[in-house]
Amino acid sequence: MGRPVPALPSWLTEPLWDQFAVLLPERPACHPDHPLGCHRRRISNRIIFDKLLQLLRFGCSYEAIADTACSATTIRSRRDE
Repeated sequence: MGRPVPALPSWLTEPLWDQFAVLLPERPACHPDHPLGCHRRRISNRIIFDKLLQLLRFGCSYEAIADTACSATTIRSRRDE
């Protein structure tokens, strides 16, 4: 199985990502206060950004965009952050 086709060409998304990434606060890859020592890594901001671009471009549901990289619930909660 090959890579999915991006919603927008990289020559357009890369400058957008560069501007957007500056606005995001730094977050640790794992939550430092997790009682079990956080066994799950945080999904990268870039993956969420690409998923949100897909939602805007295709106008479909969060469930339709969700895959093994990121769940619909994660996309929604990170959008709200």
